[in-house]
Amino acid sequence: MKLSVVILNYNVRYFLEQCILSVIRATQGINAEIIVIDNNSADDSCDMVKEKFPNIPLIENKDNVGFSKANNQAVAIAKGEYVCILNPDTAVAEDTLLNALRFAESKQDLGALGIYMMDGTGNFLPESKRNLPTPKRSLLKLMGFTKGKNGYYARNINEQEEGSVEILAGAFMLLKRDLYNEVGGFDEDYFMFGEDIDLSYKLIQKGRKNYFNGAITMLHYKGESTQKDAAYLNRFYGAMKIFYRKHFRKNVLLNGLVAIGVGLAKFLRKFKEKNKQLVIPKPQNIFVVTENLNLLDRIITNFNPSVKTLSKSQLEEAEHTDTMFIFDVNYISYGQIFSVMKMLRNRGNSFRIVPPGCSFMLGSDRSDQKGEVHHL
Repeated sequence: MKLSVVILNYNVRYFLEQCILSVIRATQGINAEIIVIDNNSADDSCDMVKEKFPNIPLIENKDNVGFSKANNQAVAIAKGEYVCILNPDTAVAEDTLLNALRFAESKQDLGALGIYMMDGTGNFLPESKRNLPTPKRSLLKLMGFTKGKNGYYARNINEQEEGSVEILAGAFMLLKRDLYNEVGGFDEDYFMFGEDIDLSYKLIQKGRKNYFNGAITMLHYKGESTQKDAAYLNRFYGAMKIFYRKHFRKNVLLNGLVAIGVGLAKFLRKFKEKNKQLVIPKPQNIFVVTENLNLLDRIITNFNPSVKTLSKSQLEEAEHTDTMFIFDVNYISYGQIFSVMKMLRNRGNSFRIVPPGCSFMLGSDRSDQKGEVHHL
């Protein structure tokens, strides 16, 4: 078997369903398997997998054992030459996995591969490629300073280019299963955050190179996994402390400065949240990109009576602004949707997706907030 796609789920049932459906499309023609592992979700995620995807192996943990341990459990039963660690709040294009495998096999020194991740607004997520988070870089990040080619994010490589980077994101990491096992997989001392940094660094220590390929795209809603509140800052700092203890010489001064940075970041976030008024403009137009009149009727009935249909060819005919686009994946592919989202981003536009064969649509207008599930 060539590929095992491992999806760890926690309470994101509808996003998980879309993720699985997109992976099924993306593994056509590849000798591949999908493994889902659930960390004791309180929703009906497991029932959904059993009902809709009975042939997919499902590991049901009775407790939330964390990111590292759960993924290691799944990789332990994987059969693929390569494993792809994939978040459930993602969707991949039809050619994402094939192109990722082709690129991986062209690199003899491959550690892991990361790709272009965009959020629900069509914007690039800079954590797709990062530099090694030294205490100084982490401190500056916590205080909101991430600019510069030598900062927390690897800005020395353009987001559309390819090249070697130090740190990849655990939302998508593709590497050989034997290599994953050779370096011990994800370090289970990390519960959440830091495990992808640690694995990336262990691969570098093995003499491998981690690569980023900006020509291969995926959607990562991100806000479904975590929100950047005080608990996030505590987990981030805790993960960094583990990482420094394992891989850096003890530096009381820098660790102390990072601790101060966490406190300052908490204060600034509270101040910003108190004074911030989140205004998400209402779309002036709503277009459903579909040929399915039944779907259109359901959206009109349950969502908004002013919606209109739009063909794929019409998407590029005008400079669309302040518009909500609802994409029917039975009509337009994920790859085409991602291209449109990139093209129409930052113009007041918003995007929703109706996964194939589903009676709901998904979307997210901010990468640090939970996304939207709308039943049709």
